[in-house]
Amino acid sequence: ERHCYRTNQQSRVQTQNPPPNSTMNSVIASSAFRRAWPMKKNDLKRMLNANRQQYSCFTSQSKATGHMALILGKPGGGKGTISGKILKDFPMFQHLSSGDILRHHVREETAVGMEAKKYMDEGTLVPDDVMIKLVVEDALKIIESGESLMLDGFPRTRDQASSLEESLNVDLVINLDIPTETIVERLSDRWIHAPSGRVYSYSYKPPQTEGIDDETGEALVQRDDDKPESIRKRLDLYDEATAPLIDFYSAKGVLETFKGTKSDVIYVSVKEWLDKKIA
Repeated sequence: ERHCYRTNQQSRVQTQNPPPNSTMNSVIASSAFRRAWPMKKNDLKRMLNANRQQYSCFTSQSKATGHMALILGKPGGGKGTISGKILKDFPMFQHLSSGDILRHHVREETAVGMEAKKYMDEGTLVPDDVMIKLVVEDALKIIESGESLMLDGFPRTRDQASSLEESLNVDLVINLDIPTETIVERLSDRWIHAPSGRVYSYSYKPPQTEGIDDETGEALVQRDDDKPESIRKRLDLYDEATAPLIDFYSAKGVLETFKGTKSDVIYVSVKEWLDKKIA
């Protein structure tokens, strides 16, 4: 089932199993437009072309090559590393981060960006409906161009996923399941030199002298967010919010979970799965 939406209305029109790379003639023949049959075919084509931008059904998601992918995973769980590898090995994907989308629209002072900025200036969370407008507007530009898209950072809850599904057909979801203690260990060994912002990690970039900045000899500190108890609290909140989201995409049959502690090892399985799905 494909969903077509007028961008200036909330009404939905459903068409049954449109063929890949559907042509204007197939759209005309669909049940959604049967009421227009009394018109001459050429007149109907002109009408549809004139209003083409009003419908999101003219997207590459009706094409066999277009995919809409999500990557889920706990903070510090290697999402950035895995995403980078996917983008390198599967260049048909464009990466879209919800944070980047938000900043772009605010910077460009678009209508929806200004709507979001009101909440940001008030120090409150941007509501789901506004975030969905932002994401869908940018995502559709990529999907309609025939490209595939990897969305990062959104949706974060089941309600957001359900609302997003009304406009975009997510067909690939990668869920990175990294043990909490692995992430706690990975993040809690970060220490910084506060005045300069230099970051050290005892597991892969340790200071020459423990607890001391290499350049100034000043003491290193650990941010509150990097302390084990803070990390565990964030991860618990993530699990609580994301469990229903994982169930949502599992029920849809598009989610695959990858477990492990090392991104390079996990990615081998991720790549094999994507090769099969995209082939």
